[in-house]
Amino acid sequence: MRRVVVTGIGAVSPCGLDVESSWKAISQGESGIAPITRFDAADYAVRIAGELKGFSVTDYIEKKKVREGDAFIHYAIAAADEAVKSSGLAVEGADAEMVGTIIGVGLGGLPVLEAMARALAAKGPKRVSPYFIPAVISNLAPGQLSMRYGYKGSSFTTTSACASGAHAIGEATRAIRLGELDACLTGGAEATVTGLGIAGFSQMRALSKRNDEPEKASRPWDADRDGFVMGEGAAMLMLEEYESAKKRGAPILAEVLGYGTTADAYHMTSPAPEGEGAQRAMKMALKNAKLNPEEIGYVNAHATSTGVGDINEVLAARAVFGSHATDGLAMSSTKSMTGHLLGAAGALESVLCIQAIRHSVLPPTINLESPIEEAEGLNLVSSGAQEKKIKYAMNNSFGFGGTNATCIFGSL
Repeated sequence: MRRVVVTGIGAVSPCGLDVESSWKAISQGESGIAPITRFDAADYAVRIAGELKGFSVTDYIEKKKVREGDAFIHYAIAAADEAVKSSGLAVEGADAEMVGTIIGVGLGGLPVLEAMARALAAKGPKRVSPYFIPAVISNLAPGQLSMRYGYKGSSFTTTSACASGAHAIGEATRAIRLGELDACLTGGAEATVTGLGIAGFSQMRALSKRNDEPEKASRPWDADRDGFVMGEGAAMLMLEEYESAKKRGAPILAEVLGYGTTADAYHMTSPAPEGEGAQRAMKMALKNAKLNPEEIGYVNAHATSTGVGDINEVLAARAVFGSHATDGLAMSSTKSMTGHLLGAAGALESVLCIQAIRHSVLPPTINLESPIEEAEGLNLVSSGAQEKKIKYAMNNSFGFGGTNATCIFGSL
């Protein structure tokens, strides 16, 4: 089986418009959550989110092409440009047929969808843009990227709610291991900080209403948590077959070692009791990586700041890691700073796992003041970032419908 390595990473997040600035803020425990500015949220029960700050689409795309894609595609392009540039991968001729674009997108183009619905209602069908459909369908994220860089290998979207980005990375890894691709641009993108997006999740009672203290609203594992905070952005990874990456002198940042994916087959929105499906995903990823549980030094948890989800992930971690869960393992939730990027969450958090390995720094869980009883004895990195050299890191991503994905990264 061929080895897969990461040679480039890119990100635009509520904490920064590239990997360096995002990592600096997150590793220092700085929140990117603030009052919503994208639309007038005065009449909404939830008025906070993790928005991109200072993002200008024309820094990445010429003005006349902006209408061809929704914001999630714009974010994907921004993060991809950074990942491609940092990898140094140049593709020509027949080589392009072995380079893919596999991108996770959870909900697709809500901003343009809302705008076109308003245009239709107010002015009739002729005011709907001819770019409407290609702007909002999820596979135009990888589609636009394949055209932008000339990659002619597999190009598709993984859509599995909040596990979309992690599934994309896992499926890209699998394709390279099997020899179907030699390289793949992969990750996730999402742009759902819209009136419809916020209202929909709010009506489900899934979102925090801590509007007066936005930076304290996302509180994974805290007894006073009241829901997650919506975030937006994108993160991309350039994956390559190890031998070819080494031959061309590529900057190898980490190795993708394990991938596990399961279904709860339990409930539309709630996880299975004790995170049974999550347990199987983690165990599958460990087996795939040929690692023992005690070899994992850090887990970037899915932990979104919801009642049932946070508890079940803790119980799942205890079941998988045994005594190591309280004796050596560190686990944190960076969603406490970024909010929940839905389909992009697993991709951004995979980038953060890679950064944790590279910099020997474990990013913190902020706002964890009164840990839930089920988390007693766990190192949830709640007192600021921890300096610790680790060789292997795990990222968990779980989504509505009972879909679970776990990825494991390691240093070479």
